[in-house]
Amino acid sequence: MGFQMQPHGIQTMLKEGHKHLSGLDEAVLKNIDACKQLSTITRTSLGPNGMNKMVINHLDKLFVTNDAATIVNELEVQHPAAKLLVLAGKAQQEEIGDGANLTISFSGELLQNAGELIRMGLHPSEIISGYTKAIAKTIEILEELVEEGSETMDVRNKEQVLLRIKAAVASKQFGQEDILCSLVADACIQVCPNNPTNFNVDNVRVAKLLGGGLHNSTVVRGMVLKSDAVGSIKHIQKAKVAVFAGGVDSSATETKGTVLIHSAEQLENYSKTEEAKVEELIKAVAESGAKVIVSGAAVGEMALHFCERYKLMVLKISSKFELRRFCRTTGAVAMLKLSRPNPDDLGYVDSVSVEEIGGVRVIIVKNEEGGNSVSTVVLRGSTDSILDDLERAVDDGVNTYKAMCRDSRIVPGAAATEIELARRVKEFSYKETGLDQYAIAKFAESFEMVPKTLAENAGLNAMEIISSLYAEHASGNSKVGIDLEGGACKDVSTLHVWDLYITKFFALKYAADAACTVLRVDQIIMAKPAGGPKRGDQPAGMDED
Repeated sequence: MGFQMQPHGIQTMLKEGHKHLSGLDEAVLKNIDACKQLSTITRTSLGPNGMNKMVINHLDKLFVTNDAATIVNELEVQHPAAKLLVLAGKAQQEEIGDGANLTISFSGELLQNAGELIRMGLHPSEIISGYTKAIAKTIEILEELVEEGSETMDVRNKEQVLLRIKAAVASKQFGQEDILCSLVADACIQVCPNNPTNFNVDNVRVAKLLGGGLHNSTVVRGMVLKSDAVGSIKHIQKAKVAVFAGGVDSSATETKGTVLIHSAEQLENYSKTEEAKVEELIKAVAESGAKVIVSGAAVGEMALHFCERYKLMVLKISSKFELRRFCRTTGAVAMLKLSRPNPDDLGYVDSVSVEEIGGVRVIIVKNEEGGNSVSTVVLRGSTDSILDDLERAVDDGVNTYKAMCRDSRIVPGAAATEIELARRVKEFSYKETGLDQYAIAKFAESFEMVPKTLAENAGLNAMEIISSLYAEHASGNSKVGIDLEGGACKDVSTLHVWDLYITKFFALKYAADAACTVLRVDQIIMAKPAGGPKRGDQPAGMDED
């Protein structure tokens, strides 16, 4: 015992097996390095020409995508500082639904520049105060860059909607944005409520069906269910619907009971009464005027037989979230057990039909007159990963529509806004005295990441592009951005590339917050990880809702 060295310093205080990093070199610069690595991953997939990433997660599921939110969700980021950036990206995804890539990449760029300043000898607190001043100034300038007349818009006017969601969709699926945008715009406008601020993203569904190509995609007013009708009736027009959440079947009794049967007649009568009971229930449903029965669980053989006899169409929707959406589409009320429905509980559909699309039987539930309930974008594509990526693009478009319903102001896209911000913040840094002017100047330089990345991803010469952008902006053309197809600088108002103000606002704000949070850390103390199963893993196959 006596020969063992006694631990000294901070070791005496904490359990063995912990890690302790402190000081500039160990903690701050290591954190900055980890965040830099994360932002280099997402950066190459920024913008329309962004590259795809192939991510295989711990369940062996393959993702091929350039959507930063998906990428960072599926990478299990272990480093605590890089996790902060992931959280900033997630916050952006929750808030707006688009611009997660800008958040993470910009934040990484800010930290990289902060690292240079620290090596030059600035203290992190000076950098933080500089960044805080800079982001306040940035938001001021961003207000001034808003296009005039864009504060008011008619969210049901397809032209104006297309103008605003085009950039968000193009950054995911470049070259196909025109087809996708018109699909998204149609679907959103159909379900937009009278007060647009209450727009619910969940009302635009996506059904992915293999086969065909993107040009075969359509928008359906109503729902598309990937299953077949249970009975033999496949089509029905203008019908009332009864929804039973508990399944359509003769139910066993709750209590345990024993039946003594003395003779053969009693045995025959015993099964007959069951039949009579089921028939009575189904007949009651048929008499209430319902033509379609939707069941949330199994449909019994006997019940099905009587449904056929009374010419009722039977659908089975096993997911309870889908069942809720179905109720919302048709205006039905889901009943718990099989009984005679009240007239108020019945829903209405214009048509329910089973169609075969690309070898898959799908039920198409249409509800044209029934107001703005649910609309579905039916996407077609050749492989699963293409379909997944198209779905993400549609999601981004729908989320942008929602953000647009709240705040419809737009700023020039294609890096025009970023260069203008860089120029103006740089000018602001010259007016500052004190050490934080260097931090403000670096903050301004960080904006160059966007045009630089856009140009690099498109294979253009980044330096030339940035210098010519600066030249244009200095002479007062604050709307000049990069035309990626032509490889030159053009006025973006002629190209119709606009970004939502609110997306930019939150992305830059979250990025600056995340960067400052990482810079504020000066010590990392990690306890020894506990053994046993990891917590926080959702069981596989959980629904997101």
